[in-house]
Amino acid sequence: MIAPAARRPRRRGDRPVPPTARLLALTLLAALLTTVLGPLAPWSPAAHADTRDGEDEARPLVVVGFTGVRWDDVSPEATPSLWRLGVGTGVGNLVVRSVRSTTCPADGWLAVSSGARAADLAAADRTTDDSGLTCRPLEEASTDGAATGATVPGWADYAAASASSSYDSRPGLLGDELRAAGVAATAIGPGAAIALATSNGAVAGTALPRPEDAAALEHAVRDAMADSAVLVVDVGSVRDWVAQPGSAAADEPSEADRAAFRAQQVAVVDALVGEVLSGVAEAAGDARDRPLVVAASLADSGSSPALQVIAADGLGPGTLTSTSTRQPGYVQATDLTPWFLRTAGIARLTTPSASLVGSAPYVVGGAGTTDAGEDRIAALVDANDHAQAQRPLVAPFYLLLVILNVILYAGVALGLSRQTATRLGRWFARWRRTDPATVSPTRERPRVLRTLRVVAVAMAAIPVSTFLANLLPWWRVEPAGLALAVATLAICAVVTAGALVAAAAAGRRRASRHAVDAVAGSPAQAPAPAPAAGSDVTGSARPAPSIPGLLVPMGVVAGLTALVLAVDVATGARLQLSAVMGVPVLVAGRFYGFNNTAFALFTTACILLCLAVTNHLVRRGQRAGAAAIVAIVGLLATVLDGAPGIGADFGGPPAIIPAFALLALMAAGVRITWGRVLAVVGAAVAATAALAVLDYLRPAEDRTHLGGFVQTVLDGGAWDVVGRKLEANLRILANNRPLTILAIAGVALVVLLLARPVRSAITSPGGGRFSWLSAGARLSELGDVVPMLRPGFVALAVALGIGFAVNDSGIAIPAYGVALAVPLLLATCASWLLTLAPSEEPAQASAGDGER
Repeated sequence: MIAPAARRPRRRGDRPVPPTARLLALTLLAALLTTVLGPLAPWSPAAHADTRDGEDEARPLVVVGFTGVRWDDVSPEATPSLWRLGVGTGVGNLVVRSVRSTTCPADGWLAVSSGARAADLAAADRTTDDSGLTCRPLEEASTDGAATGATVPGWADYAAASASSSYDSRPGLLGDELRAAGVAATAIGPGAAIALATSNGAVAGTALPRPEDAAALEHAVRDAMADSAVLVVDVGSVRDWVAQPGSAAADEPSEADRAAFRAQQVAVVDALVGEVLSGVAEAAGDARDRPLVVAASLADSGSSPALQVIAADGLGPGTLTSTSTRQPGYVQATDLTPWFLRTAGIARLTTPSASLVGSAPYVVGGAGTTDAGEDRIAALVDANDHAQAQRPLVAPFYLLLVILNVILYAGVALGLSRQTATRLGRWFARWRRTDPATVSPTRERPRVLRTLRVVAVAMAAIPVSTFLANLLPWWRVEPAGLALAVATLAICAVVTAGALVAAAAAGRRRASRHAVDAVAGSPAQAPAPAPAAGSDVTGSARPAPSIPGLLVPMGVVAGLTALVLAVDVATGARLQLSAVMGVPVLVAGRFYGFNNTAFALFTTACILLCLAVTNHLVRRGQRAGAAAIVAIVGLLATVLDGAPGIGADFGGPPAIIPAFALLALMAAGVRITWGRVLAVVGAAVAATAALAVLDYLRPAEDRTHLGGFVQTVLDGGAWDVVGRKLEANLRILANNRPLTILAIAGVALVVLLLARPVRSAITSPGGGRFSWLSAGARLSELGDVVPMLRPGFVALAVALGIGFAVNDSGIAIPAYGVALAVPLLLATCASWLLTLAPSEEPAQASAGDGER
């Protein structure tokens, strides 16, 4: 029998790879692979063949416009015309968000006219009497008996509203360009007249009233097709039932009556769409140059925003998308104007200083079968259901998140003082009918610290759990809010357990290595012994030089958060769509890359991951290696966040680069001077400008908002963008997001009321009010065990501070970062305190506690 080989004693240079280093290596590898291969993934829009090639040639254009119709209104029985159009063509959800949260019919048609977000004046400011209605009833163009030279009623109001808006919209741009290019155009109906109006309110081309008779509409379309290259038809609107002023509650219709009222209007619109399509087909005949027919619902039906119907016949079957959304199935209303201009053969704008914010839609995927068309429509309905389910949950979620964080911070700062703990212990003793005199908070210390650690890790795991919950179809379950809560809590529990189990495993591996070293005679250092009973507590309890597993929970939660967001952004950002902390598609802010929430969480997670991974290197004096790791993570984070084809976040690199540069310098032990700070800031500005210019050099239809900003600067509109971003920040403070105010107020309350006792406890030689938790050690000694703690939080403050300054809606960025960073700091502190043994207990802190 062959005896088993004896274990070779480890030599001094044979250091094992720490688990946090393995975690970083896997994270970096995954991030690199997703950066390179992400655009090729099957679920990424870039992986799908599209129909943009060959679509630049001019062709006849027919736009069938209406408002208030969603894909869940469309069925073979109720709307046969829209159904036939949908199953065999390119279809999508049209995001019609305008200046306000809901879009009126006039707003939708103005978006087509201007190619930007535009809206009518508020009801109180209009020059017309609309009986107090929120949305203006559209009127036919004033023709004075002639088909040409018609003017749009209320155009002065539209121009005044545009002049007071920060979106730089130019109502009449489409009509001006068509007239300048000599393109013959016809408008049928009031909305169509708005779309084809020039900047002075006169319709470019022929303006006809919408015929009351359906057959007459078909004839009008057929006749217009004979001499017009562009035909726009307004077939009407679907509006929700609205109670009239002074009506009694008894007059409120039932849900069934509301549904019937809506279905009746949708049926009328569908019938008129059918007549228009019939007229187009008859006029086109067997002509080789068949028109592009676009049917689009341009506005909401009432006070609740929704995704609207859009279908295009002439691009082939499939799913519509655009480079402004990069999401299959999503097209913005501002994408229609450049699409219509390109179809009309207009490649360059003649209007001085005018620019278009959208991009022409195109079709991805699709095999052209009826079944595939039905599946596409079902997917579009599901996307709207998802958006509708997310919308009412956002405010309660953020309110709850803020309250939980404030309770955690206040509970730690106030509730864990010895005096408060003693009072609570005595109160529970009376409630349990035991002797209050026997209460000793120190005996409950391990339980309190373990509970704090679990709660803090769970709090930090909430953000990433909300994104992972979006992998599950929670919006298809009733009630959707409960389904989302259950999914989020379940994932949060798994992440929390995984982080704590990983910490315990790291501790056990370290303990086993110490045992092997002891047997083999290795000079490895053993943990420092706990103080003996009866010894002086103050300053006597000291942690071991290295505490295994101390930063593992931070590394696991931060690493998972960074990895999930990196993979999602590199593969199309589908996970963020309609996530409760993700992209609210109905707001139409941005549909790809890093929004402010994702940026704050991703940057915070990357910095904390570097802190957790490099700390052991700094302790060993391997500062060059630590600085190299920080530099690599910072480089990957900058590429993921700022690259036009991935994160496309203009405000990200100016915050990420200085933060990681300073963190790398501090990890390397380099003294920070003002000269180095200015050099770092200059590098950040140069890198951001380079990314923006590279994006600008791409074709206009492929640019992101990075290149769009460069174009805006060249056009002289930079200050308008700056003003709009500042206005967005002020609007959040003023009225739009009271939750952000609550977050700021909560943090300010904790800082102002609790900073002094916490600072006293940190600097007090005996731990101050927290001496019963710290075993008499100063809380500031955690910085000796974790030398990267202060550099990490300095870098975090730099990133969140700059992010707050340069991003629109940036006021919320520090709150998102704090929600991830502070709980992980508290969890680390609790884990460290568990390694300290107080003198009045038997000095035997359990190995499991010390290792976690």
